[in-house]
Amino acid sequence: MNTVVNPLLAPSPVGAPFKPGPAGTHITIRGLTKYFAGWPLYENFDLDIPKGKIVSVFGPNGCGKSTLINMIAGLIPVDQGEILFDGKSLAQTKIGYVFQNYREALFPWLRTIDNIAYPLKLEGRPKADVNRRLEELVASFDVKFDLNRYPYELSGGQQQTASIMRALAPGPEVLFLDEPFSALDFEMTLFIREKLQEVFMTTGTTMMLVSHDLEEAVYLADEILLLTKRPTQIARILKYDDVRPRTVDTLSEPSFISAKKLSLEIFQQEVRK
Repeated sequence: MNTVVNPLLAPSPVGAPFKPGPAGTHITIRGLTKYFAGWPLYENFDLDIPKGKIVSVFGPNGCGKSTLINMIAGLIPVDQGEILFDGKSLAQTKIGYVFQNYREALFPWLRTIDNIAYPLKLEGRPKADVNRRLEELVASFDVKFDLNRYPYELSGGQQQTASIMRALAPGPEVLFLDEPFSALDFEMTLFIREKLQEVFMTTGTTMMLVSHDLEEAVYLADEILLLTKRPTQIARILKYDDVRPRTVDTLSEPSFISAKKLSLEIFQQEVRK
């Protein structure tokens, strides 16, 4: 299931008043702290995620990129801190999540079409509404494969396409993507990358994307969140505002090359510390 809710968010420390983010902020994170085996991964970490933007998360191995979005999405409890979505709690917010391991994300006992419809049925939507939404998703993703087959009968790219469709089905306010292309071949990566961009341009859904591929991270992003080694802090947040839709020609634009080069320089500085 891609719609996840978890209320395990600890309050901010006593005496530390919550400071809202600037205008246009969607996700506000204050005092986020997480320890593993007694060692800090995040400690008093603050972050503002803008509304209606794609934010790519990039940083050194072990800095906790996936852990960060998992804590924001409520999949991992935090030790301390506060996270608000437009001033609301996670329990009051509709989110979607696309997992890296699509083979384990889909229910093998359900047909693919039923996997996609699952969060809609969980919400108790009428059958007519479910069918209408499924038709919209099929058209949007230009699905050519048989959705009546079971996930294990599909290719990896088809399974991940279904996983993304399921995450988008209920119309989430925020979509989290944890290295969604890492197990896909290049052709399927290009296809899903473009479909995600189309969805974003149509819906304006706030997205947080974890990637280990710097070119991919910059290409999709409005902002690149570059992290330090642990205990993890923000190394830099770079804005990248090339017009959409971005295409293969974008990769040779001076603005793209410059954003990628600066991101790489900051990343290398952190790795060498």
